[in-house]
Amino acid sequence: MRKKYELLAPAGDFACFVAAVNAGADAVYFGLKEFNMRDTARNFSLSDLDEMKKYKAKKYLTMNTVIYDNEIPRIEKIIKKIRGKVDAIICWDFSVINLCRKYKIPFHISTQASIANVESAKFYKKLGAERVILARELNLKQIKKISKIIDVECFIHGALCVAESGRCFTSQFLHGRSANRGKCQHPCRHEYKIIDEEGNELKVQNRFILSAKDLCTLPFFDKLKKAGIKAFKIEGRNRDADYVDAVVKVYKEAIDKKLTEKRKKELMKKLECVYNRKFSSGFYLKLPTSDDFTNIKGSNAKEIKKVIGRVTNYLSDKKIAIIKIFTDSIKIGDEFFIIGNKTGIVKLKVESMERYKKKVKTAKSGELVAVLCADRVRENDSVYKIIRK
Repeated sequence: MRKKYELLAPAGDFACFVAAVNAGADAVYFGLKEFNMRDTARNFSLSDLDEMKKYKAKKYLTMNTVIYDNEIPRIEKIIKKIRGKVDAIICWDFSVINLCRKYKIPFHISTQASIANVESAKFYKKLGAERVILARELNLKQIKKISKIIDVECFIHGALCVAESGRCFTSQFLHGRSANRGKCQHPCRHEYKIIDEEGNELKVQNRFILSAKDLCTLPFFDKLKKAGIKAFKIEGRNRDADYVDAVVKVYKEAIDKKLTEKRKKELMKKLECVYNRKFSSGFYLKLPTSDDFTNIKGSNAKEIKKVIGRVTNYLSDKKIAIIKIFTDSIKIGDEFFIIGNKTGIVKLKVESMERYKKKVKTAKSGELVAVLCADRVRENDSVYKIIRK
């Protein structure tokens, strides 16, 4: 199964990148600090690519924004520098495609191109594209037809945009920040009133009239595996390492195994613990309805994390993490995430604690405490307390 399919994970920073690889992703997609559709993520620098080469997962660089004439020389310099350091570039602007062809760098066509038919797939294949990332507005039957032409990649989990293939102008009109340049302010996630010119207000049950639920394909994932899809893509370059870790692990299992209904329910609970706006099947099974719009602001996650401190030292021989607590307090039985650029994410349940070589049951803000931690963590890693709603 692992050779037949590719599981592709998002990374908005190095902690997410490491978390994705450790969780079992076959490939990771990410952006530099310019020319990518998640400009608001922390993103990466060119110097990070050398460190990323140490990890076995494939690396796909996104350069998928609208491009202007004055930016092409800068893009060409970047493409020259990344040759041999990434496995492909995700793009759709012909200026970037032409530069990929010029420097013989593999490229995948972004979902921004709204590829929704066989003829478009043939066109990009003739240009030299190795893969196309299909428009999100397709059903399984349409996908299967296109997959016979070229390798296809489809989103399986994460945020859905109310606009076609994410090409929205609302943020530009309201805030002067273009979604097509990676700077979306997500005005669709707000509550709205509908008022006519005379001031009459239309009463609606749900004021989140533009905010789509998140895509979740786990309940019908076996159907996706039969649709000819080569790469399964998780959305979320603005999400944190705990989200990447949980979602990658769930879909890795779904790819490798035929899940029972009982196991699907267990895995759905794991997905519900991390960031989500409730779930929808998108366009895969049917056209979305009003039920596919969320009725909440922010996340519906069953768990939240609260930063409470940082790691000051890790004693490898004793498997002990020394934690400085900044806020709140911790006690035996509490659960934590420890997140860092080289650590990725480590989940830890406090079984015992010590202060000055004496066992304690609680530790307060301002205190140093030693906690057993089998997985290696590092100095300055952030420590988050897991709080269940």
